[in-house]
Amino acid sequence: MNSASMFWASKKYHLEDMSFSELVKAYIQYPAIQVYFIIALVATITISMQGLWTLVHALIALVVAFIYPLIWYLLHRFVLHSRYLYRYPNFAKMWKRIHFDHHNDPNDLRVLFGALHTTLPTVAICTMPIGGLIDGWIGAIVALVAGLIVTMFYEFCHCIQHLHYTPSIKFFKTIKRFHLLHHFRNEHGNYGITNYFWDKLFRTYYDKDDKWEKSPTVFNLGYDDQQAEKYPWVAELTKSTK
Repeated sequence: MNSASMFWASKKYHLEDMSFSELVKAYIQYPAIQVYFIIALVATITISMQGLWTLVHALIALVVAFIYPLIWYLLHRFVLHSRYLYRYPNFAKMWKRIHFDHHNDPNDLRVLFGALHTTLPTVAICTMPIGGLIDGWIGAIVALVAGLIVTMFYEFCHCIQHLHYTPSIKFFKTIKRFHLLHHFRNEHGNYGITNYFWDKLFRTYYDKDDKWEKSPTVFNLGYDDQQAEKYPWVAELTKSTK
């Protein structure tokens, strides 16, 4: 286990007790963030040394940046909030880690970040074919780099949204308000993180003035006692970690 992993394994991180500087320190020491950064850096240096950059690659990066919020919206709404994954023992542990734990305790930084073993393959699968279609294998790598950079930005924004901190920049203040409504008001809307265009398009966007009813499943995503009796795997895993 490297020093960053030990740093994280030995601590509990609750965002209501952290300062902004403490969050930045924890963010840059999180192993998954470091892996994303190293992959993006190595790929960028390699392409630069080969003199392979073209204007087409800027286009690929822009396409990825545009498509990414839609990909996130679809995954967040139809996969992370699916009520099917916990019904199968092979997927229960994954679902618990990637989203149930985060909604159960939204301020626990340890489960706020996407898991490396699920996030990195997802980013690769969703971005590399785009770049590959435009400019072959180099385009695929450029698309992956763009996807990882956007992912790191998303992760940082997500941290700020849960930090006990009021951003001074209007953009961060706005997305924080919308995201906290998703966590503490009604989880059936505001699926975006930094971009709510797709929520607006698909009518899942709401503001505090829209008076959406408070959801009874906002913290358990529908995995209540009745569901736990039928599908006990997440409940068993939860007990074993306490």
